[in-house]
Amino acid sequence: MKSGLIVLGAVLLLMGAVFAFQGLGYLAGSPMTGVTLWAVIGPILAVVGVVLIIWGARARRPGKHS
Repeated sequence: MKSGLIVLGAVLLLMGAVFAFQGLGYLAGSPMTGVTLWAVIGPILAVVGVVLIIWGARARRPGKHS
């Protein structure tokens, strides 16, 4: 589960960055280019991705106690 969270977080982070750049007009060639909605959704997805990466990296293995 730990590596799954990290992979999912990385995918969301990448998608969020692409959505944000398209929404802001920096990545052209898509119907999403220049649309404010994607400029808002992108950073939200990216933040969720970062949270999942951190959560996955900090997850402890079952049976281990500190």
